[in-house]
Amino acid sequence: MTHPEKTARRLEDLDQSLIWHPFTQEQTAHRPLLMARGEGAYLYDASDHPYLDLISSWWVNLHGHGHPAIAQAIFDQARRLEHVIFAGCTHENAILLCQALKPHVPACLSRFFFSDNGSTAVEVALKMAHQYWHNKGHTKRRLVLSLEGAYHGDTFGAMAASKKSGFFDPFLSLFFETLSIPYPDTSRGDTTLDAREDAALLFLQQTLDERGSEIASLILEPLVQGASGMRCARASFINRVIEKVRAYDILVIFDEVMTGFYRTGTFLASDQITHKPDFLCLSKGITGGFLPLAVTLTTDAIYQAFLDPSFNKAFAHGHSYTANPLACAAARASLDLLMEPTTQSAIKTLCATQEEGITFLENDVPQLLLKPRTHGTIAAFDLANMASVKEQLKTAFLKQGLLLRPLHNTLYLIPPYVVTKAELEKAYHIIADVLRQVVLKKSA
Repeated sequence: MTHPEKTARRLEDLDQSLIWHPFTQEQTAHRPLLMARGEGAYLYDASDHPYLDLISSWWVNLHGHGHPAIAQAIFDQARRLEHVIFAGCTHENAILLCQALKPHVPACLSRFFFSDNGSTAVEVALKMAHQYWHNKGHTKRRLVLSLEGAYHGDTFGAMAASKKSGFFDPFLSLFFETLSIPYPDTSRGDTTLDAREDAALLFLQQTLDERGSEIASLILEPLVQGASGMRCARASFINRVIEKVRAYDILVIFDEVMTGFYRTGTFLASDQITHKPDFLCLSKGITGGFLPLAVTLTTDAIYQAFLDPSFNKAFAHGHSYTANPLACAAARASLDLLMEPTTQSAIKTLCATQEEGITFLENDVPQLLLKPRTHGTIAAFDLANMASVKEQLKTAFLKQGLLLRPLHNTLYLIPPYVVTKAELEKAYHIIADVLRQVVLKKSA
């Protein structure tokens, strides 16, 4: 292994100013933390200091960093076939990955379309839904319906469906028309939820009565809205929404880019929902955090609407790295790991420990926590004055060896499944200490 001090000197010589970082205000941001390696639930900086990765590096590292089984699968595949054009060609790993995923997705979803990231998986679903109606001759069905606060990605279709997320205001004039309904998010001890759900459903019904025949698709993040702050909704509410839109023949898209692969405690969040979608978008954890890959699944009935002797009805969409064999190999290895009894046991332990951790914070710093909530392996809470302490909190957590990244007013934990109960319990105690030192001290 390279000596940490030599690694630190080598990496610190690099010119970091060349890079424009995502979701970053470069003028005010702190110098990026220079990471040198990862192992298990930890990342190590150039000086070999460990950081417990409590956000799975943007929610992708299901099995932690550097898992040898996934690394070996990529190495073995690289020696055989690193890439091949996916138009007019196919390869074994893509076929086997679809076969491996099929038992874990709704039975109605039998067609798989590959892409390379979550935004594009959503873009594919939105385009397919629109073109489906176009191919069927229903050209007035052109609207997309979404839930307020949703974040579906950074490509233009995905942004248009997320226009009330607050991320994309400079682009509002460029978006196609979309509709949205209120999102009744919930947390522990919520006594207003029934009334807010009823109001949202009434608003939905009014929207459908006025414009239902124009709506091509409904898109939603089932159970948990990720980038808006891990906002949770009840499965019963999602079911009622789907029942209403189905009455107007509106296609349903589930964006499970974040919620897939046991993040909500089941393989898919849609496993907890009675009604199944017409499209399912998967990415993020699909390769265990090793390589970019995404899949959009749909039904055979939708697939059939694109078949025609002429190319005019074909789905003319693709990417240079569609179904990359290395990424497919990583995804197959990750899926194998997910099915192992040790991983299943670890997920159950993680779910329970997140519940215990939020309960601990409610008891230890009750005056600070707003809307404490958990869903499967995800835990979150809000802080009233987050904007004034966000950067201080991130810095304080890093000094204590925790990698956390607050969203808006929300602090959330979505760790890899290899994190131990003891590591997570210690992290919650550190979080409580930091909140007392930073937030209470500032308000004193």
